Amino acid sequence: MPQELYFEDFFPGQTFDSVSTYRVKAEEIISFGKRYDPQPFHIDEAAGRSSFFNGLTSSGWLTAAIAMRLRIESINVVGGMIGAGVEEMRWTKPVRPDDSLRTHSEILHVRRSATKRGYGIVRSRTTVYNQRDEIVMQAIVNFLARLRSDDPAATPPA
Repeated sequence: MPQELYFEDFFPGQTFDSVSTYRVKAEEIISFGKRYDPQPFHIDEAAGRSSFFNGLTSSGWLTAAIAMRLRIESINVVGGMIGAGVEEMRWTKPVRPDDSLRTHSEILHVRRSATKRGYGIVRSRTTVYNQRDEIVMQAIVNFLARLRSDDPAATPPA
């Protein structure tokens, strides 16, 4: 796991690449689709072939969940990456069975929270790529990060 990061460790222009990739399985696409997004192209291969997508495709929400996992593994925020809102989310290409996903995240802006004492707000853009380096999703999200200066357990950086 990467080093734990406090709010003060983030700065605009900073980037994080996923420390691993995630292979999407057909069974996972179908299972997630049946449970949360039961559209024909997410739950049935034959129906997917006769759809707009011309094949079985992942729900965008499954893709977003996978991106979140890859972000959490790569950006180790002290106390967890607390969601503070999604400004934009775009699915640009379908995710197919056996696609291997990775993320690239960039910090866009940082500021102390005016209402959440002891936390700062980090605005970031995450781009999700498949194994062909095609962009399959982009999102701009905000998260809360604990301030080092307000954490009695924090040790100053070396």
